[in-house]
Amino acid sequence: MNTSTNNIPPVSALHLLQDTFGFRSFRNLQEEIITHVIAGKDALVLMPTGGGKSLCYQIPSMVRPGTGIVVSPLIALMQDQVTGLQQMGIKAAYLNSSLKAQEAVEVENQLVSGYLDLLYVAPERLMTERFLSLLAKSTIALFAIDEAHCVSQWGHDFRPEYTQLAILREKFPQVPRLAMTATADVPTKKDIQANLHLENARVFSTGFDRPNICYTVIPKNNAHQQLLRFIQDEHPGDAGIVYRMSRKKVDQTAAWLAGKGIVALPYHAGMDAGARYRNQERFMREDGIVMVATIAFGMGVDKADIRFVAHLEPPKSLEGYYQETGRAGRYGLPADAWMTYGFGDIVAMRQMVLGNAGTKERKRIEWQKLEALLGYLETASCRRHALLGYFGDSYPTRCGNCDNCLHPVETWDGTLAAQKALSNIFRTGQRFGVAHLVDVLLGNESATVLKFRHNQVSTFGIGKELTKAQWSSVYRQLASAGALYVDMESYGALKLNAKSWAIMRKEEQIFFRKDPEKFKKKTRASRSTMECKLETEESRALWESLRTLRRAISEKQNVPPYTVFPDKTLLEMVVYRPQTLVDMGVLYGIGRAKLEHYGQDFLDVLKNHESEHGRPDSIPDLPESAPVSSRHGACHELTDTESHSLELFRELGSAQEVAAHRKLKETTIYGHLLSAVKLGMVEGRDVVSIGQEEIDLIEGTIARLADDGIVLLKPLYEALEGKYSYEVLRCVKMGMEKKRQHV
Repeated sequence: MNTSTNNIPPVSALHLLQDTFGFRSFRNLQEEIITHVIAGKDALVLMPTGGGKSLCYQIPSMVRPGTGIVVSPLIALMQDQVTGLQQMGIKAAYLNSSLKAQEAVEVENQLVSGYLDLLYVAPERLMTERFLSLLAKSTIALFAIDEAHCVSQWGHDFRPEYTQLAILREKFPQVPRLAMTATADVPTKKDIQANLHLENARVFSTGFDRPNICYTVIPKNNAHQQLLRFIQDEHPGDAGIVYRMSRKKVDQTAAWLAGKGIVALPYHAGMDAGARYRNQERFMREDGIVMVATIAFGMGVDKADIRFVAHLEPPKSLEGYYQETGRAGRYGLPADAWMTYGFGDIVAMRQMVLGNAGTKERKRIEWQKLEALLGYLETASCRRHALLGYFGDSYPTRCGNCDNCLHPVETWDGTLAAQKALSNIFRTGQRFGVAHLVDVLLGNESATVLKFRHNQVSTFGIGKELTKAQWSSVYRQLASAGALYVDMESYGALKLNAKSWAIMRKEEQIFFRKDPEKFKKKTRASRSTMECKLETEESRALWESLRTLRRAISEKQNVPPYTVFPDKTLLEMVVYRPQTLVDMGVLYGIGRAKLEHYGQDFLDVLKNHESEHGRPDSIPDLPESAPVSSRHGACHELTDTESHSLELFRELGSAQEVAAHRKLKETTIYGHLLSAVKLGMVEGRDVVSIGQEEIDLIEGTIARLADDGIVLLKPLYEALEGKYSYEVLRCVKMGMEKKRQHV
């Protein structure tokens, strides 16, 4: 494998970022990681969901010779990932069991021939002898191992097949390997390095903060009603995920929400495979669906408009919580991570660890993970500070975007209350649950209290200074702090332990958080400036018109709406109101291909809306560092790398020869030459190197589709039965446009 990068100009990665992906600039460590991988070096990347991990392997795969192999654990989501790339004109494919035999053979041939930029494959398939032999015949740009935490036995989603990926270093020692995860504490990180033989790989960590996510945790009190109020108050009509711990609870919650008018679907491993697939497809392709699921759903979900993730029980660890909540707000728009929990949840989590039959070391680590999670649930300080601290990140101030920062809670010295609560357990024989114990403290002569004569114990009625809810909170926080335990074999009876006695003997002091009596809605200050732009009827009308067009395009092409444009792009259209394609090309996520495919259609919606409603008085200036406007404006000049490709093309006569000479992808060279076609520096028909009859066929098909109102490349590609590449079609189409401009 040739890993030399001497002939690859430094501008190539930036050119692809701007021209293909439509992003104005690199974020965080993206540029450093991409440069490192292009140079043929291994890397371990720790980056939060939505932080731009994908670009760290996508761009190097397009720059380096050969095909980038992406190892992804969920085959069900590969199709949408590949579709999104194809929408940007990237040669991507997947290999999994959903393909027919002939389709799989075609993809394999594309791999061996070097046609593909990226190929997604599950680890099980990658490790077969057949596939490894195909790789040996192919030129491989890199191996990207997504969701790398699956290799760790300490991780929340361990998958044994991932451990076999270590063989890649032995069989392909010259190919760079890139392992990526959004979730890795210290033990998980060490496992990834050891199990994938990445001990010498450079580690890139951008931190774990997701500043756009608002974290909220509330004590459980009729969880379904709490969830419904949260959705109705904060996210009416939004897409979201609700996690439940069991299949039965998933079905119950989905049905209950549907009965309340929420479009909710269930997803769990016990469902019929067809029904599960249909529900997933609806969630990915429709707006405003709420998916109620077990943790079997979600890994790798790249749906851009998920605005909330709700947990009706706590997850098993903070790693799992971080991974699951990270599925919301992927493109930086405001999102919520909302959770409700109660005494029973704490008991269940402790019992789960106690019942684990693992080694002593494994139990020790699981106890540490549980204590960290319980600490997060009960903290009275900034939740973001607690969450990031678990992963070794520091957060210097209060975040201003969690429940404890938006609505600070009080703490109080609960030592005396704890002594009363624990003494009450002892005086009643360590045989009863919370409800009965609270009745005794409040002096309630319930049937059970009278039956066991607990109206005669010394703790009867000594707790009237607190309410029933407050005493329940005390017991919950004692359980969370490990100051009592629940004996499930004795029907959930609360019992004392060493920490209980230390508190009763006044050897330990304990503080409790004061649970808010009423949970307030988030203040508008917690919403983004972008969202505030939708507060007028006029802006909401435009927003809905843009979404309607997006939905129509996605249905026509049978792709998820967010692969056309994510919500963030539509919001920028509302905010900046572009009036030309040059203006449109400035906006987030609009690269060359998408501008050509969809730009005019969305521009027409904006113009029609403006003719009906007028143009707002105050519209901000377009964003700076615009990637595409410079390539579509009248004053555009070729970049150095584009000029070099054009010079070589005139000398060598074909894009293929230029690509081979420069050790770049053909798609990259075609992109350079297309810029020259736009400037009239070369004819489109000369670039494509096909006969006049074929050019006439393509131009005739373009003209016919244009008459039908279809100006997109994909219908053109399909109408010509895939005989010509997208690059050829772009050049011919651009040549036609240049001829019309001169008529």
